[in-house]
Amino acid sequence: MDAQPDPAARKALAHDLARVIESRLLDPLDILFGTGELLRKRVREETRAWAALVLGDDDKAAAYIAGRLISALFPGDGPFDPPAEWWATPFGRAVALRVGHPTARAVPVSVAAAMLGITRQGVHDLLNRGKLTRHADGGVTVASIRARLAARSAVNPSGR
Repeated sequence: MDAQPDPAARKALAHDLARVIESRLLDPLDILFGTGELLRKRVREETRAWAALVLGDDDKAAAYIAGRLISALFPGDGPFDPPAEWWATPFGRAVALRVGHPTARAVPVSVAAAMLGITRQGVHDLLNRGKLTRHADGGVTVASIRARLAARSAVNPSGR
């Protein structure tokens, strides 16, 4: 990404990350051990720094932090496969833009639509017009989705 990240997008991402960390990690720990406000304050500080990295200029750092967060917040035995609505969250939008789909080179049309924030028909239209690329095994290439998001982000840095 060439432009400085939008402060509103950074703030929304930090808030979203803090919300997920609190609900998935801190709330259960608080029930068991009483984690207290100090840890929650630290989470708010760290999420601001992580949001700046994920939305910053360093692609490698953005991918690394996004991967760490996904691994910690969405553990599982299988590949990361979030529900469609996850892609509409600030973290989901940032991951789509900076990393694409973390575990797939191509995704079904329904996932491409969720990643792009459009309808499945919109994805089909973009495929037919050559604005997205079909994968040889079916679906849409994640690289073409990222390219589309990056072009859109360059025109409208504040979001969709």
